[in-house]
Amino acid sequence: MATIYDVAKRAGVSPATVSRVLSQPAVVAEPTRLKVMKAVDTLGYAPNSTAKNLRTARTAKLLVTVPDISNPFFSLILQGIEDAAQREGYSVLLGDTQHDTCREERYALMLKSKEADGLIFLGHRLPEEAMAMVKAMAPRCAPVVNGCEYNPRLGLPSVHIDNARAAADAIDHLYAQGHRRIGIVTGPLVSPLSRDRLRGVTLRARRIGAEADLIVMRGDFSIESGVEAGERLLDLARPPTAVFCFSDEMAIGAIEAARRRGVPVPGAWSIVGFDDIHYARYMNPPLTTIAQPMREIGEGVVRLLLQILSDDSVAPASATLPHTLVVRSSTAPPNR
Repeated sequence: MATIYDVAKRAGVSPATVSRVLSQPAVVAEPTRLKVMKAVDTLGYAPNSTAKNLRTARTAKLLVTVPDISNPFFSLILQGIEDAAQREGYSVLLGDTQHDTCREERYALMLKSKEADGLIFLGHRLPEEAMAMVKAMAPRCAPVVNGCEYNPRLGLPSVHIDNARAAADAIDHLYAQGHRRIGIVTGPLVSPLSRDRLRGVTLRARRIGAEADLIVMRGDFSIESGVEAGERLLDLARPPTAVFCFSDEMAIGAIEAARRRGVPVPGAWSIVGFDDIHYARYMNPPLTTIAQPMREIGEGVVRLLLQILSDDSVAPASATLPHTLVVRSSTAPPNR
């Protein structure tokens, strides 16, 4: 079996240079890198990653927990995480917690038992085991970061958008078209992002004296809850002329509720979603929505976590990424 010294001898470089080519290729000049990689291929050299990990007390694995893997919102975030991790030589362990606190705790125990180097959680709850690690490591920074659900009370680095401002942009679009009586379908209000979006909507409505015209319904981000909320709004004596849903899946459900009742969208009902999942542009009609930079969120949380793993003496700053209002055909001025 070839060793790193065999590779170095064949390439005419030092063993340290071979190590740099394999661990940090970007810092090595291209001619040298190509010579080393040719020697690696010729000799069939494979680095002993197990021995390396024992020396560094690292697993080269990142643990990612997602509250609902069936939600398409998370798919691009996970792609971003996977791509960024692979570029840095890390594998990803994925846990679908299904909003179950027991599952969240079991996955957090994997971090405690050093089965992974760090934790990225995409929900709003930090498991107690992870919180205990955060407190035990203070004032150093524990290898735990959040994506999407920014909660300043946790004191953890996060990558997210400004949910309050994004929601305000969405309802501003409806107000600009002439809508006043607007249905709001929230996510669970235990979630910080749902509360932030509702706050953004309420403040904007209050500014123009339209807060009393808001009709707030509770959903859970699913299509089914969007259908249910849509039907309840349509059952009102004075239904709203527009609906803003805090996820695209709920907006798809609201469109389905309108279809079942023979209510044309956007003729009688304008509908706005949130996230810009892949299916949003292919709906009938195509869905107006707030686009989140999902892949960039995924890449960003990996960068934060690797910064902590490189130097845990200083917590990296959280990142607020830009959102975009994407106007499509599901919104129009009210039919007076």
